[in-house]
Amino acid sequence: MHAVLPDTDTGRYARCVDISKRVRWEIDRDVFRGRELDFAKKFLPDGLSRVRDLAFLSPEERRLASQIQGRTYTNMFGLVERFISVKMLELSRDHGLGDQVAFEALVRFTDEELKHQELFRRLEGMTAAAMAPGYVFAPQPNDVAHVVLGRSTWAVLGLTCHIELFTLAHYRQAIEPDAQLSELWKDVFLHHWLEESQHAILDELEWRREDARLTTEQRDAAVTDLIELVGAVDGILQVQAAADSEYFMAVCGRDLSRGEADSVREGFLRAYRWQYIGSGVSDQRFLEVLGDMVDEGQAARIHAALRPILASPAGR
Repeated sequence: MHAVLPDTDTGRYARCVDISKRVRWEIDRDVFRGRELDFAKKFLPDGLSRVRDLAFLSPEERRLASQIQGRTYTNMFGLVERFISVKMLELSRDHGLGDQVAFEALVRFTDEELKHQELFRRLEGMTAAAMAPGYVFAPQPNDVAHVVLGRSTWAVLGLTCHIELFTLAHYRQAIEPDAQLSELWKDVFLHHWLEESQHAILDELEWRREDARLTTEQRDAAVTDLIELVGAVDGILQVQAAADSEYFMAVCGRDLSRGEADSVREGFLRAYRWQYIGSGVSDQRFLEVLGDMVDEGQAARIHAALRPILASPAGR
């Protein structure tokens, strides 16, 4: 039997539906509008790419590094939205014969994530046509989705909430304030942010709803799943940072010294660990939601798992 959600939760789902309707956009009409990417400008802002740490690079080389990282940033979002859309469609079935407002909210969420995947595929095609050959995006979205979706719902929602909260933080704190980015690239992430703002609320609602179902033992197992998922994300970042740094050195137009090459490799990994792990786990809203669910021992386990990733030379 499907219980109707408390009025307070139903109201939050309803607000997400209302805002979703008001901010709804279309890829060609509202985002691309016949424009192309401006390769004379940066893609990813310095606050995320960390290219300023690579002081030996010229301004042109820093711009190239930002474009390579921006290309991977686009592809990473396309990747994570593959499993997020599947999980949200699965969760919507829990509401199908119950709270129809919550049901609509999650169906709209799923539809928007599918649209975002198309947006990022289109952006990747545009980028690939203009950049030098040799770039490789290593992880396969379907393979990653199978691994993620094989874990507990609590862990998947925890990872999803973390991702969508850092998405919001990235736009507000780094992308929106930077006037030196390609206008089209920046507009893509403006429109993405407009819809992700509702998704982050729905992530929290669904995560708390799932948490309320768990016993202490089940939650402890779910924490293990979340830790292992974050470890898997770090494995992807290590592979992609290596691929992207090698691509940068192949196309930047000069031979780097051994020390410079090592710094580029470390710099890309440091940036990726901050972008996809550190910025999320340090987000105050994420910490508050997670802190409401886990006990001191579970929190200590999560912190211990993150320490070697974020405190290593390539994680600071």
